Amino acid sequence: MQTPFSQIELKEFLDTKVLEYNNPKFIESDPIQIPHQFSLKEDIEISGFLTATIAWGKRNMIIKNATKMMDLLGNSPYDFIMNHKPYHLNTFEGFVHRTFNSTDFSCFIIALQHIYKNHNGLEAIFTPKEGENTQDVIANFKQVFFEIEHPIRTTKHVSNPQKGSAAKRINMFLRWMVRNDNAGVDFGIWKNINPALLSCPLDVHSGNVARKLGLLNRKQNDAKALCELDNSLRELDPIDPVKYDFALFGLGVFESF
Repeated sequence: MQTPFSQIELKEFLDTKVLEYNNPKFIESDPIQIPHQFSLKEDIEISGFLTATIAWGKRNMIIKNATKMMDLLGNSPYDFIMNHKPYHLNTFEGFVHRTFNSTDFSCFIIALQHIYKNHNGLEAIFTPKEGENTQDVIANFKQVFFEIEHPIRTTKHVSNPQKGSAAKRINMFLRWMVRNDNAGVDFGIWKNINPALLSCPLDVHSGNVARKLGLLNRKQNDAKALCELDNSLRELDPIDPVKYDFALFGLGVFESF
């Protein structure tokens, strides 16, 4: 790992930035505020998954449209998913966030019902089997998610790392559910997944900062770049490498590093 810092200096710098951003104040301007509105485990994970799904573009619009999604689900996402009738999905008409529209939203609700009724819920699907890494699990999740009848257009809204995607939004969702460092941001409600296996949510901001710090050389923000970044972060902290997402994101968004 080549870096403008020594490895010790880099770790100290990034650890300081983690402390700066990994605290409850972060929630106020971040989409993670949506699942923080709930207390039931299933509501947290479902609202988190739906929010992460539309987490691209301006953060204020992500929060606005994720709030609208929760309103359409009666602010009880698990109950809606388990008990809705087909005609209830008609209320989604007109919902849109970027390229995610009411057709996609309806498909997601049906797919989530399938997962909770037939696959023991989101946590069970995302829990790695022996020998699997996080990217294997995400690829398998997509396959299970679309076992139901679905419009082809909706498949683009669930990433597949085995097709070269960095799967930023799903990796962010997994960070939310798995990490638990008592800082008050991530939930840590999924106990069967080792945080050491998580991958950093890689986007334009975190990728640019990682390159400036010498953590990443590859120019594209794809699956290969994610693997390279993960390896670099695991050198700094093999137990909780994804905590550095707070540092990379904060430096890129709040400090224009």
